[in-house]
Amino acid sequence: MDTTSTTIGWGVLAPGRIAHNFVRDLTQVPDARLVASGSRSLERAEAFAAQHGGRAHGSYAELVADPEVDVVYVASPHTLHEEHTMLALDAGKAVLCEKPMTLDAAATQRLVDAAAERGLFLMEAMWMACNPVVRRITSLLGTPEAPGEHGVARQVHADLGFVVDRDPSDRLLDPSLGGGALLDMGIYPLTFAHLVLGEPEQLVGVAGLSDRGVDLDVAIAGRYAGGATAALTASMSVNSPRTASVATTTGRFDLEHDFHSPTRVLWTAYDGKAGTSTWLEGEEPVIGRGYGNEVVEVHRCLRAGALTSELAPPARTVSLARQMDDLLAQVGVSYDG
Repeated sequence: MDTTSTTIGWGVLAPGRIAHNFVRDLTQVPDARLVASGSRSLERAEAFAAQHGGRAHGSYAELVADPEVDVVYVASPHTLHEEHTMLALDAGKAVLCEKPMTLDAAATQRLVDAAAERGLFLMEAMWMACNPVVRRITSLLGTPEAPGEHGVARQVHADLGFVVDRDPSDRLLDPSLGGGALLDMGIYPLTFAHLVLGEPEQLVGVAGLSDRGVDLDVAIAGRYAGGATAALTASMSVNSPRTASVATTTGRFDLEHDFHSPTRVLWTAYDGKAGTSTWLEGEEPVIGRGYGNEVVEVHRCLRAGALTSELAPPARTVSLARQMDDLLAQVGVSYDG
C-alpha cells in the first residue's frame, strides 16, 4: 500500500452485526476510508454499502482483489477466520481479524506465520487493548522493583455477560460456528488479566453447558507471576455486572459497567486507614465506542511499516488462544474439525 496517501482504504469482509459497529467508528477516523464491503450475498453487501458507503462486492474474492482496499477487516464467524484471513493475505492485503483469530492456537500460529512470510501486517481485533483508559491503567502499574504511586497489581476481577436470547442456530449458540461464552465474552476478561498480570502460570475453569455442548457460563481462576491471582467470569445466560477491578499494593482501579470499552476508571489510593478516589481518563480520547482507536493503531503500524502491533502483538494473541484451548478442554467443549 502507499503509506504516503492521505487516507487508508478499508474493505469489510462479511458485513454482519460486529461490522456495523466497527464501521460506525471507522468513519470517525479522519484518514480512514471505507472502500468496499464483500459478502457471499451481493444483496447483503449492497444493503451494507447503502447504509455506510463504499462499493459492494458479491464475493470475498472480489473484495480482496479490489485495488483500492489496503486493509481487510475480517468479520466472519470464528470458524471461517483462517480461510478468510488467508484469502486476504494471499491477495497481498493487510488484515485486521476479529477475535478470536481462530478456534485454536495451532491455526492462529499458522496465520501469524503466513503473514510474516508474506511481509504483511496482521492483527487480532482486540479493541480493548487499544482503549486509551485500559492503556492508562497498564502504564500506571508498577513492578516489584519499582512499584510507584499505583503499586503492583496483585488481584484482578473481570466479568462480561449478557443474555443471548436468540434462535439456537445463531452463531453464538451453534457449536459448528464456534459458539460459546468463552470465545466471545471470556476472551475479554482473560485478555484484561493478561494485560495487567502477564502470562498466567495456571488457569482452572468450570462451565455450564447447553444441550448442544456450548459453554453458556464460565468461571476461571488464574494464578500469575509472584502469586498474583485473577477471578474471571463470562456468561450468555444472564446480564452480569460487566465490571472489572485491579487491586494493587497501594490501591485499586475500578472499571464500571462494560469494562472492556471504558471511558474512565476510578483509582482509590489507600493509606492504611481510608481511601482517596480519583477518576482518571486516557491520555487520548476514546473514538466512538473504542473501535476507532483500534483503527488508529492499525494506521500507525501501516504508516510505520510495522508488520505487527505492540498493543495487540501476535505472541499475546497466540497465548490467549492456547489459554482458551486449555480451558475449553477442561470444561468439555470441543469443535468439530
